[in-house]
Parts: sequence; C-alpha cells; structure tokens
Amino acid sequence: MVEFTLPRNSKVVKGQTYKAPDGTTNIKKFKVYRYDPDQGKNPQLDTYEVDMDSCGPMVLDALIKIKNEIDSTLTFRRSCREGVCGSCAMNVDGTNTLACIKDIDEIKGAVLIYPLPHMPVIKDLVPDLSTPYAQYTSIKPWVQADTPAPGSERLQSPEERAKLDGLWECVLCFCCQTSCPSYWWNGDRYLGPAILLQAYRWIVDSRDENTGGRLDALEDPFKLYRCHTIMNCTNTCPKSLNPALAIAETKKLMVERM
Repeated sequence: MVEFTLPRNSKVVKGQTYKAPDGTTNIKKFKVYRYDPDQGKNPQLDTYEVDMDSCGPMVLDALIKIKNEIDSTLTFRRSCREGVCGSCAMNVDGTNTLACIKDIDEIKGAVLIYPLPHMPVIKDLVPDLSTPYAQYTSIKPWVQADTPAPGSERLQSPEERAKLDGLWECVLCFCCQTSCPSYWWNGDRYLGPAILLQAYRWIVDSRDENTGGRLDALEDPFKLYRCHTIMNCTNTCPKSLNPALAIAETKKLMVERM
C-alpha cells in the first residue's frame, strides 16, 4: 500500500466558531478558510454565524459584515462591486467566482469559502498572483504598431471592433486560470486560459501590427499547447466569457500561417 505525506501546513483543521447573538432567528453559517503563514500553524476552517436580516445578499456582503462586526482579523481582497474589478475572486461553494456577484440564496446549507485554488496563499483568502501577472506582462498587452496613427487615434470599423467582444470584458480575476488542471500541473510554463484569452485579444485587434510576433512568442510546447480543452475555464468564468474558444482560435491561426 502506497502512503503519501502531505506537505507541511497543507491539512485544513477545524477552527473557531463565532456564534450569532442570542435571539437571532435568520442565521446563515459561513465556513471560511483561515491561514497565516507567519504563525506556522495549519490552515483552519472558522465558522461564522451571520444574521441575514442585517446582511446584504451577496457573499462579499457577508465577508464585509464578518470583518466589520465579528472578526476584524479576516483578510480578503475587494475593491468595487458588481463584477468589474475582479479582486474579490475566491472559491465559493466549490466554484471559482467573484464574491460580489455570488448570491448567498443560491447556496444551500453552510457557505464554504476558500481562496483561489493551487496558488500560494499570502493570508486567509488572499492568493499570491505574482506568477499570472508576470505571465500577463510577458504577452505585452498593449497596441504594438510602428506605423504612426493617421490622426488622434487609431480607428476601427464596427466589424473590426466586434472581434474584441467576449475578450475585452475580462477583468483578470483569474477564476479560469486557477480552475485549469493544466495550469495546476505546468503553471510555471503554461500561460493559462486568462493570459491566452488576453493574448488573443491583442492578436485579433486590427490596430495592432505585430500579429506575427505575438504568434511567434506563443510557438512553444508549453505556453499554448498545454491546453487540453477540459473547459473548466469557460464553465467557471464569472463574466461568461469563453477562454477555451480564444485558445482554439489562436491554435487555428498558428496552423493557417504555416
């Protein structure tokens, strides 16, 4: 029988329970991943009983209420609301999503909240996104053109602009990136669905004059071709985008130029 030893501090243990005040009738339990690497202890799952009569409808509302009224040590990222900034990405009820647009009423029973999976954790629900941001920088996400702009700006036809729909809406929350098994296995070399979607966005931009160079940069056994069309990325995207399609279209462009 084969035995495996889990890495240090990888086992999640039972944590504290924070009870709701006496007399509270509309209670929802939130089980939240807690981890502080500076303490050298195993991660734990703390349980918070939240009075839903005084809480907003979204998971982010509950987290803010917990931090403001129950446990000020809880750490998570957030900025604006309504799924625009992408900073409150986390794993809720087993799915990567944005806490600000995840409705609590959609979840039966206790709400399980973890950080984005397969990323180093800085603290609690805050993952270290240094690697995906470095990969994003590597694709040079800006217009590359040697020809001077004909006027004050580079214009597009409506048809050219329409090619960017389904791409520009990406908020770099990395829900897709961290749901991809290929990225879990080869995250140091495979760019992942979020970055490849962004790469395709610039490849098909009519204002960009470096399509060949961008495709050359992706011509690598790992950067692009580690995608196995598992489709986790498309299934989990909180903006309903299709990174898998962008990757497939990039592969087609690779073949067409041969």
